[in-house]
Order: sequence, then structure tokens, then C-alpha cells
Amino acid sequence: MYHLLRSPYALILLSPIIFLFLRLGQRAYVSKKQGIPGPFLARFSRLWYLHQIRKRTFHLSNIELHKKYGPVVRIAPNEFSIDDAEAVKIIYGHGTLFNKSPWYYAAGHPYNRDLFTEQDAKLHAEKRRTVASLYSMSTLLHMEPCVHECTSLLKDRLTEFATSRTVFNLQYWLQCYAFDVIGLITVAERFGFLDEGKDHYNLFPSLETYLKYCADVGVYSEIHPLLSQINTYRNQGRGHLGSFASKQIQKRQAALADVEKKPGIADDFLAKMFQKHYEDPETFTTERIFMTCLTNIGAGSDTTSISLCAIFWHLLHSHESLVKLRAEIESVGEVGSYQVALKLPYLQAVIKEALRLHPATGLPLGRVVPKGGSTIAGKYFSEGSVVGVNTWVAHHNTAVFGEDASSFRPERWLESEERAKEMSKSWLPFGSGSRTCIGKNISLLEISLLIPELVRNFDFELVDKHAPLESENIWFVRQKNVNCRVNMRSR
Repeated sequence: MYHLLRSPYALILLSPIIFLFLRLGQRAYVSKKQGIPGPFLARFSRLWYLHQIRKRTFHLSNIELHKKYGPVVRIAPNEFSIDDAEAVKIIYGHGTLFNKSPWYYAAGHPYNRDLFTEQDAKLHAEKRRTVASLYSMSTLLHMEPCVHECTSLLKDRLTEFATSRTVFNLQYWLQCYAFDVIGLITVAERFGFLDEGKDHYNLFPSLETYLKYCADVGVYSEIHPLLSQINTYRNQGRGHLGSFASKQIQKRQAALADVEKKPGIADDFLAKMFQKHYEDPETFTTERIFMTCLTNIGAGSDTTSISLCAIFWHLLHSHESLVKLRAEIESVGEVGSYQVALKLPYLQAVIKEALRLHPATGLPLGRVVPKGGSTIAGKYFSEGSVVGVNTWVAHHNTAVFGEDASSFRPERWLESEERAKEMSKSWLPFGSGSRTCIGKNISLLEISLLIPELVRNFDFELVDKHAPLESENIWFVRQKNVNCRVNMRSR
């Protein structure tokens, strides 16, 4: 060994290792000098963060990190998790110069950014303007029949389960519901999930593969272009979802076309997008049609089904809240429209509280510190640092939501307008500021119309009411063990 080390080639052979140790030592020194606490290994490499994400419980461990280290925690050499109410406005407020972090890059095409993956704030604003009208509440109110149709089908399935005393996974069926609704809204056709509860297009596993890829590869997003060229990654996950979306677009376009091959007039997304394309093909390109359709299909089911499941989970563990909600719903009879649902204060409080305790996303919403640096939660962050607030962390902040922040208590939203307004600033299930989820209105429309119908017509019971909730954080925090029976209610 001694002779090997004396060899003139030894330095060449060992130089990569020497460089690595020097680099890690430099990172550790800089990390220590910054004085920001966190796990020891997080000073050296992003591997610590990747390992934590792959445990699929980071939404919970992130909360514990802040309990241990305080409001600012290092999760990678140059990436930090923040638990501070004022930080939300600084990082995500309208007009902020904090662009999305490189983590988002892995969620889309490596060379063609869509509305979600576009990191530059100005380019994002331009892209959002072209489709914003499609997601406005006034537009979506015309799509209430889509929600009613799928609600009726879900009620049929639940009635069958009640008759046969079938045990079923509530989260799975709520995702079937959300997928069929987004199908009607986007391409004027259900995908057929609610007919038999079967995934004939293999969308569920493809969506799961895609989300795991985003969560993991996002940590080392610089390798995304390479991985996207490998068949294994290209043909699974996002590739399969993209192929499905493309076929749906072609099918809908053919149905809309008249003799002159121009789109007809209809209320679904694709019809409106084709109309925009024919009016201004340079601005509203066919690529934008595809990206919008893919975003709806890819993100429109998981977020809504997770939120719906969260509401039922907490109602089934809070009999008093369920009784109050049912009384409010029955006081107005059938809640037939979103406008009526918005006027039910306890319903809206239940929705807000459940989405506070179990928001759909479970990783920090990373942003890059702009030129000149920024002081957040009493710490200075230099330009290029990545900072982010995890929705789960923000929603468990006792300074904002009270010492009982971990408890389900819808009444906290009804105690005073002033307090509700302050809490709403840290309520982030759909993000915040200019990057607020563009599909927020669709999700709230579905939730606000479905919950009253199911609460009014059915009694749900958990097969094991004492079992703790099992969830898997693959960026979206999907519930795993919400197994139920259901009974018809006699009214």
C-alpha cells in the first residue's frame, strides 16, 4: 500500500476522493458558519434529504425537525425548511421575487416547461394568463352538472355497498369519483371509474410512479434530462399519463369538429381550449392544450380525493362535529349548488379544518432566494439558497392555530372574523400567492357539493376505528387504510 501511495499516479487516482472530501468539508464549514441547525449529515449532501423523502413520512418528520431545531432547519447543504407565519408572505406573497426551486423541474418535460414546472415568475404569469379564465369560478359554475352526475353514480355504488355490507377503501372510491369528474370537466367524458371501480386505463399506478419520480428525482433534478431519455422512465408514469391525455384530446377534437374542421361550442375545457387555439394559434398552441389537459388529469384526482378522505376521516373520529354538520345540511335540505354550499358556515369550517390537518402536499414548497438575499425568521439567506414552507408544518404552528393545533376543531374558524383571517394567511392546502394551485376552484367545487350529499344520505363506519391513519408521502400524502362499511340513512 505504501508503494502505491508513492506512485506518481496516486495523486491522479485519489484526486476525485480528495476533491470530494474537500468539498464536503467546505460545505460543512459554511453550514456551521451560517449557524442554522439541522441534522448533521444534511450539512454535507442532499442524500440525507433524499433518504428522508424515500421513507414516505416526511410530512411528519418535518414537523418533528422543527420541534427539535426551531423555526429554521437545514434539510440539505443549501436548502432550508421554515416554520414562521411571516415567512409565508415573504416567500410566496404576490409580487415576490422568489422563483420555484429546481425540485419542480423533475415534474415536467425537461425542455418544455408547463404552468406548474415553470420556475421563472414572469414566464409563469404569462402562461397563467392564457388559461386563467378556464379556471375562474364563473366558468366552473357551469360545470356543476358534471359534479352532480358523478355524485349520483357514487351514491349508487355506496347504496350497493350498504345493501351487501361490503367493506371498501373510501380513499380509492373517492379517487374514482374525482377522476370521473375531471374527465367530464376536461374532455366531456367520464373515464368509467365509478361504473365498476376498475382502473381500465392503468392510470392509478402510472400516477403513483410519476409522483414518486417527482419526489425523489426532484432532489437531484439535474439528472432529470438523462433519466427522461431512458425507456423505463419515459414509458411509465408521466409518459403513460401523457399518452392517455393525448388520446383523449384527439377523441374530443374529432367529436367537436364540424364540416369545416372547426371546434363547436361546449362547456368542457377542451372545447374552450380549441376555441382559443383557433382564435389565436400562436399564443394558445396545441402544446398548451396538451399541457393543460395533462395537468388536469395528472393532478386533478389525487389532491381532491385526499382532501375528501381527510374530511371523512376526521368527521368519523369526531361525532360531535358530524352531528353539527348534518344538522346544518338538513336545515337547508338538498344542497344543490356551490353557491348554497358556500353559505353553510359549519360545512366550510369543516372543510378548512380537515384540509389544515391533512393537506394534500407533504414536502416543502421550495423557492430560490433572489438577488441580494433575504432575512427570514431572523436568519439571513444568501442569494441562491433554497427556502420553503411545508404545508404540514405551517398548519401545525401553535402560534397561529392555537395550542390545540393538532386537534380537529372546526369551531376555530368561526370564533371571530379577525382570527379566521389571520389563520387563513397560513392555510396553504392550495399554495399561496401567484403560485396558488390553478385548479383550486375545481377541487373546492367538488368537495363542497359531494360532502353534503354523502353526509345527508349515508352513515359511514370505519372497520377499525382505533387504528391510526396510515399515509404515504410521495409528494401527495395519500391515505392507505380508510376501510369502511356504509349504511343508508332513514330520513
